[in-house]
Amino acid sequence: MTVPRLRIEKRLRQRRWLMVGVPLGSLVVAHIAIAILLAATGHPPLTTFRRLFDAAYLADGALASTLIAATPLAFTGLAAAVAFRMRLFNIGAEGQLYFGAIGAAGVALLLAGRSTPVIIVAMVAAGAALGAAWGAIPGLLRAFLRTNEIITSLMLNYVAALVLNYLIFDSLSYWRDTSATGQVFPQGKMLPDAASWPVSTIGSVAVPFGFPLAIAAAVVIWVLYARTRFGFEAQVIGDSPRAARYAGMRTRRKIVAIMCLSGGIAGIGGASQMGDFRHLLDARGLQQANYGYTGIVVAALARYNPFAVVLVAFLLGGLQNAGFTLQSAEFPSGLVGVMQGMILFAMLGGELLVHYRISVARGGRRGQPAAEVAG
Repeated sequence: MTVPRLRIEKRLRQRRWLMVGVPLGSLVVAHIAIAILLAATGHPPLTTFRRLFDAAYLADGALASTLIAATPLAFTGLAAAVAFRMRLFNIGAEGQLYFGAIGAAGVALLLAGRSTPVIIVAMVAAGAALGAAWGAIPGLLRAFLRTNEIITSLMLNYVAALVLNYLIFDSLSYWRDTSATGQVFPQGKMLPDAASWPVSTIGSVAVPFGFPLAIAAAVVIWVLYARTRFGFEAQVIGDSPRAARYAGMRTRRKIVAIMCLSGGIAGIGGASQMGDFRHLLDARGLQQANYGYTGIVVAALARYNPFAVVLVAFLLGGLQNAGFTLQSAEFPSGLVGVMQGMILFAMLGGELLVHYRISVARGGRRGQPAAEVAG
């Protein structure tokens, strides 16, 4: 009796239809799994899918709320994608976003009384600078001490959260509201009205300034990677660091530069939180949102393509918005998180079929052709 053996072989050539067919197939599988989950938890799948879609995109004000949820995800997704494309796994977008928010809020308070354009430019610059500086730390450690950037950037998230808490809860800092109310209930100092970022209106949909800014960042990233020497060298270093060193590329500088760029984009996301939505340094709200960690999911689903990052952020933002809208005792918000996890799991599982071929061979007989089951 022969025993079938499962073999996984790396594909020598990736077929084009796999690049499209596998993600679509993964989404179908994910939705089937979600439907089973919904049915098991007592939610009619088709009715629930329709309610989710309505709450995310069709109901009054739904699209505007989706854009609010999608904007920070677009920034943190782009931050992760920039680093991941060079095989640098920056898990620290969460902390870099905190520091971007700290810098933007500080500059907005400092420039109170100036015109709105001046304050907005200063907020974006300050957010990007502090996010980049925080991102440079794991970059320098990786480049010169060969530390694992996954661990250092992740640990720095907790340090950034402690700094954020210190500024609002444990000190009378420049960012904290020091009024009588603020000393009893610690909160950030309200930013001046001129620091509120403009809102555009397309039809009946309000578009926060941060969302087109994220699209502009995606365009810049695409140009950087597809049309410049810097981007070419970054991809070569990511694919083969040894070959890049033989070719005379300065890998250390590139590592630090990419980590700074990644942190800077996350920092602009923090500035957007201050100017678009919160208008004060909201330590607890920023930490509960987990934008940086969700951005990793966005980047992975988008396969590090900057334009796809914006699209996936929009779709996941809609899912989050629908979850908040439908949240009740019958529909817990955690169910939406489980759905996101199932989609991510299916998409990452599908990646295996893009890069590898799975075949089943009969055991104990040499030379017998394998029956391919996938690919």
